[in-house]
Amino acid sequence: MSNLGLAIIFLTAAVIAVPFFTRLKLGSILGYLAAGIIIGPSVLGLISEPDQILHFAEYGVVFLLFIIGLELDPQKLWRMRNDILFIGGGQLLISTVVIFAAVFWLLNDGFKVPLIVGMALALSSTAFAIQLMTEKRILNTELGQKGFSILLMQDIAVIPILLLVEALAGRSNPDAPAWWVSIAAIVLVLLSGKYFVNPFLRTMSRYGSSEVITASALLIVMATALLMHNVGLSMGMGAFTAGILLANSSFRHQMEVEISPFKGLLLGLFFIAVGMKLDLALLVSDPFVIVSGALALMAAKMAIIYLLIRKTAGLRRKKFKLALMLSQGGEFAFVIMSFALSQGVIERDINNMVTIIVSLSMALTSPLILLVDKVLQRSGVAQNYDQENVSHEPEVIIAGFGRFGQITGRILTANHIRFTALDYNAEHIEFVRQFGNKVFFGDATNLKLLRAAGLEHAKVMFIAADSDKHGFAIAKTVREHYPNLKIVARAKSRLSVLKYREMGVETTIREMFDGSLKAAQIVLEEYGIDEGRAEFLVKVFRRHDEEMLEQAYRANDRYDFEEVLKVNKKGREELESLFNSDKLD
Repeated sequence: MSNLGLAIIFLTAAVIAVPFFTRLKLGSILGYLAAGIIIGPSVLGLISEPDQILHFAEYGVVFLLFIIGLELDPQKLWRMRNDILFIGGGQLLISTVVIFAAVFWLLNDGFKVPLIVGMALALSSTAFAIQLMTEKRILNTELGQKGFSILLMQDIAVIPILLLVEALAGRSNPDAPAWWVSIAAIVLVLLSGKYFVNPFLRTMSRYGSSEVITASALLIVMATALLMHNVGLSMGMGAFTAGILLANSSFRHQMEVEISPFKGLLLGLFFIAVGMKLDLALLVSDPFVIVSGALALMAAKMAIIYLLIRKTAGLRRKKFKLALMLSQGGEFAFVIMSFALSQGVIERDINNMVTIIVSLSMALTSPLILLVDKVLQRSGVAQNYDQENVSHEPEVIIAGFGRFGQITGRILTANHIRFTALDYNAEHIEFVRQFGNKVFFGDATNLKLLRAAGLEHAKVMFIAADSDKHGFAIAKTVREHYPNLKIVARAKSRLSVLKYREMGVETTIREMFDGSLKAAQIVLEEYGIDEGRAEFLVKVFRRHDEEMLEQAYRANDRYDFEEVLKVNKKGREELESLFNSDKLD
């Protein structure tokens, strides 16, 4: 079959299965797995060689590890160090030991397979858990942060686990580089972040288009992955290292936005390939073992997590629900088991068994959460999490952080109002970061970047773009997706004000208007008119100008531009009449 035919099969399966499973609140990962099962050898047999697809799809895992590295901001890690080490580390260690003991007792055949299975099943699904915690509005609570710490520790542990699997394989390669070459490569990548990557990205942002930024992000990921692969380490290790070196960079969020589409598609392809390799005959032949294995996994992890978070502030039922949200197997179990299979450490039967158990645990999570919610509702227990919210999301988003936006930012900071700024000028970003402000590099018309900046939680959006054209584009994006958000916009002219009004932006600031009025008042005073009268004349002009602008907007709203001209002419005559009548008084 041609590559185009394969692409059509994959895309068709994905666009049918993923929305269906998402609508059932089972998540996109299970949708991809189901799509793979349907088109794979077990059902329709449209794809006969899933191993070749899986090899290419592993680039999705590479991009995922890069984004995980991006999220490991050193300052954030330091603030959460106790929760990450004691709660997250405790969950990972205890879960691994418990599962290892159970598998070792069942198989009684060496320690390698039980250890790998224990580490793989100890991990939860970050995609499932974050989505559930967000839906239940507990992610930004103290309890939710404990859960996030567990997931973060698991993400950090993925690379060491993969390296341990590689070590357990014990494959000696006489052509492999010496160990010091691998260490030197890691040091080289980390140093390049400071002395090459960040200056390179600043140059690209200054002289390149958005497409060049995307190409730069892909180049960084693929180059570091290739370097690590050539010195005997995994490509995932290279991507992870590249993410870490950019974690504290101004370009972190822009890189995440640019890479995410590639990560999403390739990771989806990876899960489809995993689904194609699932042996459904295993589920049919021994459903009791599979179902009991999934339930036992969830029960064990729930108990461990609940014990670790029991002293956290909050009601017991909420801790129970959080433990349930984190009890399933995770997407990285597929990655670890596939890698172990490719290294020859485990047999295909073990891989298939673990994959089906993890998939079933994922499928059971959402229905069990819904069941718990219904039980609590029937028992009259309120489901209000808002009182515990400790969110540090910004209250104001400023799009455009040149001199105009910076003044607003300084006043907000002086009044302890949290804000996040977005700007596409690397020099603005670097300057503002020196003073500790939260700023994102990137184009504020990008919806994903706006969401990453916290727009969903903001009370006000201030558009301070240097050009009206860019400001209009930002307003259009924001108003389409957040129709009820308060927007304040910087406008260059009266026509700009009218355009913003048409787009639903009611509050605008004409950047030259206030300064011009102040200048007019000073000129009147210097001319000889007393201060009180000069101030009065300026107020009359302001009020009249705003009334004329409103009339022009109503005429413009009917697309009667001749009427707009008549309104302007009439306005000048009325203003003259006002001033003349005032002189007579």
